[in-house]
Parts: sequence; structure tokens; C-alpha cells
Amino acid sequence: MKICPTSALYRADNGVVDFNDDDCIGCKSCMNACPYDAIYINPETNTAHKCNFCNHRVTNGQQPSCVVVCPTQAIVVGDLDDNASEISRLVARDPMVVRSPEQGTNPKVYYRGAEQAALDPTRSTIAPDGMIWADTTPSHSQLTPTMAATDPAALVGRTAYTTAHAGTWKSKVSGYLVTKAIAAGVMLIAGLLSLTGHGEQANNTIGIVSPMVAGALLAVTGVLLIADLKQPKRFHYLLTRSNSESWLVRGAWILAAFAGLCAVWWIAGLAGADGVIKVLALPTAIAAAATAGYTAFLFGQCEGRDLWQSPLLLPTLLAQTIVAGGAAYSILDVFMTIPAADTVRFVFLGGLAVLSLLLATELWSKGTRHVELAVAEMTRGAFARRFWVGGILVGLIVPAIAALVATQVTADSSSSVALGAVGGIAALVGLFCYEDAYVRAGQSVPLS
Repeated sequence: MKICPTSALYRADNGVVDFNDDDCIGCKSCMNACPYDAIYINPETNTAHKCNFCNHRVTNGQQPSCVVVCPTQAIVVGDLDDNASEISRLVARDPMVVRSPEQGTNPKVYYRGAEQAALDPTRSTIAPDGMIWADTTPSHSQLTPTMAATDPAALVGRTAYTTAHAGTWKSKVSGYLVTKAIAAGVMLIAGLLSLTGHGEQANNTIGIVSPMVAGALLAVTGVLLIADLKQPKRFHYLLTRSNSESWLVRGAWILAAFAGLCAVWWIAGLAGADGVIKVLALPTAIAAAATAGYTAFLFGQCEGRDLWQSPLLLPTLLAQTIVAGGAAYSILDVFMTIPAADTVRFVFLGGLAVLSLLLATELWSKGTRHVELAVAEMTRGAFARRFWVGGILVGLIVPAIAALVATQVTADSSSSVALGAVGGIAALVGLFCYEDAYVRAGQSVPLS
């Protein structure tokens, strides 16, 4: 409920957690926050659904359907706060286990007579389609609206779908991480150059081109974010039906503020108002850092994905932003004069060095079983080539060599500029490869 940007996932008055379809934008963040894979996208409504305890029945004094149809009364529901209830007596009397107690969700679903290992999907054999005894075909018998209108007492239930372990966030999310890193990196370096007195040396580059590049990449970021929604026409709900606790909403506010600062910076650049740009430099640099780093807090709210809970994620995102900004300026150097080009190149090299150190620390650190399985999938499994060849070789080693060689060549020579551009392109390609491997590997560990 905390990560849901529109509060479409809410707690009803009777305590049941339910969905409001009309508010759901289909961002799928709740699916990554759930440590049980209990939430899915209903292909008929393109909104998130889950077992809602048959709340449409419970509110009418009936029991959930699973309880009614179970022929051996294997499913028991009731009030755990009522010591006299059957379920309270069962829990107090018999040995019980719960799923994923280490996640700290204080689960209220108890299994009697089950081995703990049997409830751990990472220790069980999963069918090749990633699902066990699942039927996800959308064609099914249900009460139509006409039938329901004919019988006022009829109750229309929901069809449940099992979650396939293919990941809910894919290349669009990976791409958005790269595009906003470039936008933030360009303006972060522009702000630093302006603060250190380099802004006036090539005002067209710092004052006009930099905010234009950042604005264009922010626009692409917005397009990717909206395109990834299952209900893209509802994207404005992020601002009109905001849940301020969600980092999706906070991220939208940060992106809007950053875009506004870039626009003002650009106007000041067109007007040749160097003094205004100097005033904007610090707040824009802060907004750029916030644009780069808020995703760490968003991923932190995805508590079902242990790989994304690392305290190193925020500094990693900031280092990637420095690399992305340096890469962008290295490419721009082909077309225009970059002020303090040597300084920018060394900042680029420093970003690559820090990023390499952070990634090595992340790989060598020990974590939960879920973290270790996700890292194994990223480094030795389905995403290994993307990680090692794309993320490490192309994204770190090639740019570092190109930048180092460029520093040994006569400054501003065609060879130096060409090497810088090659390194910049390689760094951005590698950044996407790494992000894609990281995002997908984080979702690769089955939770059900």
C-alpha cells in the first residue's frame, strides 16, 4: 500500500486489503513490493489484482469462496484477536509455519503440518513455465454485467491469475534509468562547471545546449515511464490522486522540479544571463542528484526484491550519473567546444573508477539467499553476457581505456575528441546493459 502511487491498493474498513480498479495506473510497483508474488496484472482490466479475501462476500456475511468449496475443511478463516475462535485455538494448539517470516511482514496465513522448506519456492522445483498448477487463460465462465443486472443478489467475483516469474519491470524501466541518469549527469556537471567559473567560457554549451539535452532526455524518461504503465491514459493520476508516501509520486515531483529548473536555465542561457545561471547552478545540481538518486528509495520500497535493498544502490546511482554526464559531454565534444574538457574527462574517469569499486563491493558482499540467487543469475545465469560483456567490458573497461588514451593525446585534437566520443558511447551502451541485467535479475528469484 505504501508504494502504490494512487492509493488504489487500500485497507477496507473491515481490515481487508483490496484494490480500487478505477485508481490503478498499472505501474506494477506493488507487485515488486509484495514478497509473496500475490499480486498480478489482470489481463482483462490491465489493473493490479490479488486475493481480496472475497471481500464482496465477506461484507455480505458470507465466507470466502475457497472456504465454501473446500471438501475437507482444510481452509479455516477467522478472527485471530478472538481467543475463542476456531482459528485462534488451532494456532495456539498445533505447530504452525508461515511463508518468508524473514521479510518482517508478520503474516497471518498459517500452515499446519507443513515443512518450512516446502514453503520456500527457492528450494522447490518450479515448472518450466514458472508456475505450478496454473491456468492463466483469460477465457473463463463468469457472470456477465447483463446477468448481474438481471439478478440483483448476484455477486461478481474476480478471476485469479498465477504470477509468472518473468519480471514485471523490463527494458523500459532499464531505459528510463539510463535516460534520467544522462539528463541528471549533464546538468550536475554543468552546475559544477558554472560554480567553478567555467560557465562563461562557452556559454552556448553550458547555458543552452546542456539544458536542451537534459530536457530532451527527461522527455524520453517520461515517455518510457508512461509507456510502461498498463493504464497509460491514467498517468496524470500520479499528480491528481497522489499517495505522498510512494516514491513513484515523490520521483514525479522531483522530475517536474528538475525539468522546471532546466527550463529556466535554458531561458537564462538564451538571454546570456550568466549571473542567473550561477544562481541556478547549486539548486540545479541538487535537483540533478535527487533525480538520479530517488530510484534507490523507490527500489527500497520494492521489499519483495532483496537485491534492490542494498545500501550501496544510492551511491551507485550517483556514480552512474557522473559517468553518464561525462559520457554525454564526451560525445558533445565532437560537435562543439566543451569548457574545461580535461576536467570533464577526469571527472568521467573518476566516475568510472568509483562505479567499478561499488560494483565489485556489491558482488563480493554477502546477502540473503534471495540476493545470492539474484547475483548468480546476473553473473552466471541468463543475464551474465549482458552483465559481463555489456556492463563491465563495454561499459567500464572500454570507456576507461579510451579516456586514458585520450589524455595522452594532444588536447582538442581530432584523435582525442574521437577517442572520447567512442568511450562516451560505450559507457552509455554499457550502462543500459548493466541496468537491464540488474533490474531483471532482481525479479528473477521466485517468491511463490
